[in-house]
Amino acid sequence: MTADSAVHGIREIDANGPIGLISQEEEKPYDRPPLTKGLWKDKALDSIWRHTENEHVEFHLGRKVELIDPKQKRVVDDAQNVYTYDKLLLATGGRPRLLPFGEEQIIYYRTVADYRRLRESTDKNKRFVVIGSGFIGSEIAAALAMNKKEVTMVFPGKSICERVFPQDLSQFLNNFYQEKGVKLLAGESAVELKTRGDDLVLKTKNGQEVTASTVVAGLGIQPNFELAQAAGLKTDNGIIVNEFLQTTHPDIYAAGDVATFYNPSLGKHLRVEHEDNANTMGKIAGHNLAGKKEPYHHLPFFYSDLFELGYEAVGELDSKLETFADWKTPFREGVVYYLNAGRVRGVLLWNVWGQVDAARALIDERGPFKPNDLKGRLPQVS
Repeated sequence: MTADSAVHGIREIDANGPIGLISQEEEKPYDRPPLTKGLWKDKALDSIWRHTENEHVEFHLGRKVELIDPKQKRVVDDAQNVYTYDKLLLATGGRPRLLPFGEEQIIYYRTVADYRRLRESTDKNKRFVVIGSGFIGSEIAAALAMNKKEVTMVFPGKSICERVFPQDLSQFLNNFYQEKGVKLLAGESAVELKTRGDDLVLKTKNGQEVTASTVVAGLGIQPNFELAQAAGLKTDNGIIVNEFLQTTHPDIYAAGDVATFYNPSLGKHLRVEHEDNANTMGKIAGHNLAGKKEPYHHLPFFYSDLFELGYEAVGELDSKLETFADWKTPFREGVVYYLNAGRVRGVLLWNVWGQVDAARALIDERGPFKPNDLKGRLPQVS
């Protein structure tokens, strides 16, 4: 998504300059969010493609870059093809975190190829295990359950999305998912996967066994910054960029999941793995690659669908922060504010829509705020 947005950003400034796009994936750019959302609600697969080819791009798909040479301004891929550049964008994203077993048998859910593999399994099978209860795990478990599959979630924490949501909301999700027919094995870690006949049997740390046709894992990603590191660029769990998205080499830029950038609203460096960041950062990177000097000060938002519930969120959502929940209907509609030292650091809009810009403005305010100062602050909440 970041690469596609950068291509469109370049074309807004430069209509004719040659653009090459090298990707390890075999597919041209597509939207990732529908892979866990809309495609399981009868959205057509054809709707995800971003049609980057309309912008006169030379594609090099199914190729993995192995070397960046900043001095010679060249890139070498795994087939020893050599590419030269004037400006280079690293939009290398991340790779799924893996368990130390079952690599071929587990679907580490991230790509359209993973979607096709899981969709094919749902056409034939009924029982599924989802490992993980973060963004991907919670979404794919809901998607499978809505498609009338028997789903078991296995995760080491006490409740769904517990690192992000306040404890009471996270615990509500446990009950909500169970009401939807999802079996939860909370406080459990997967330790072994074996085959029994046509089934897979997942064993947990505490000795439980779960039998299923397919095992899906959503354990987060590791940013792909090794190429940048080998090229001598500054990294720190991501590729460090300045406000114009340049790395420590002025002709090499980075954007998307892999880029670590300073955000003025929060006064700290961030690395964000969500669609809004990919699209907005990619576009500005494209502008700057084509000669503009446009700073990236955007505070990205993110969103999710969990059965009939949904949310948008912006800023820092960390369950360790102080929170204040302003519910219109408890756990069904309301706003949760995340505070630190009297400042609003993040806002969760739970089944509340159209308030992302207002939430950003609130995060920009200095305060200080006491929790009760925030009651009714955003318009949809009474």
